[in-house]
Order: sequence, then structure tokens, then C-alpha cells
Amino acid sequence: MADKQEFDLEKLKELIALMDEHGLTEISLRRGDQQWKLKRGGQDAMQMVPVIGPASASEDTAEQPPESALPTIDSPTVGTFYSAPSPEDPPFIKVGDSVSHDTIVCIVEAMKVFNQIPAELNGTIVEPLVENGDPVEFGQPLFRVQPS
Repeated sequence: MADKQEFDLEKLKELIALMDEHGLTEISLRRGDQQWKLKRGGQDAMQMVPVIGPASASEDTAEQPPESALPTIDSPTVGTFYSAPSPEDPPFIKVGDSVSHDTIVCIVEAMKVFNQIPAELNGTIVEPLVENGDPVEFGQPLFRVQPS
């Protein structure tokens, strides 16, 4: 009879502590049919948008890039996305709001730790990409932003 074990949060906490202690950004473990993979990035992680050739005068009057080409604010950790500090409070931001590098846009809760997520860029919120209470992955886009 196969022994099915529940997800062990204490082991997860130990792995995260080891990652912190040794400066690791990724751990991948496998034992039997159980596999754990942890990844994380620093606050300096950003999405790069390629630039093709120099802009000409005719391109100056071109339309804005399609929304899918706009930069995003990404989750720096795995957890649960919250758009407001508490259920009774209004959301940190909404579509049309201007944000700056240090504007808090949401909270991602991981193991009862509530991480405030800053925009890390200047611009206007164009589109939320996740719903309140959704689980999010490391690097998952949370908001699309029109840079200013």
C-alpha cells in the first residue's frame, strides 16, 4: 500500500530558509512520485522589451503598442494575490491609476507572510491580469502597465 503524505509546510519553510542562507534562486527535488521545485527572483527582476531599429519620423505618430506588448508587473513569489489590504478596504490600485516605482499595487500572501508588491516602474495601470484571491506563480504577470 502506497503511503500518500500531505504537503509538508515545515519542509517547505526549511527549503526557503536554505535558499536564503545560501543565496539560491532555484531548488528542484524528487523522491518517488513526489516532486518539489522552488524558484524565486529578486526585486530587480524585470521584463525586457526588444527594440528593433531606430525610430523614424513616421513612427512617431504610430499607434500605441498592442496591450500584449506592454510591460507587466510580475509576482516576485508564489502565493495568493490580494488586491486590497483587507476585504473591507478598497483595492490598492484600479485601471487608469498612475503608479510610480514604489507604489504598492497588491499583496501576495505566502505561508501567512503578506508581501507588499511595488510597481517597480512608472506608468498607468491598463489591465489587471489576475483576480482577488487567485493563486499566483513566481514571475506571473499581475498587471499590464502603459509606461509613462
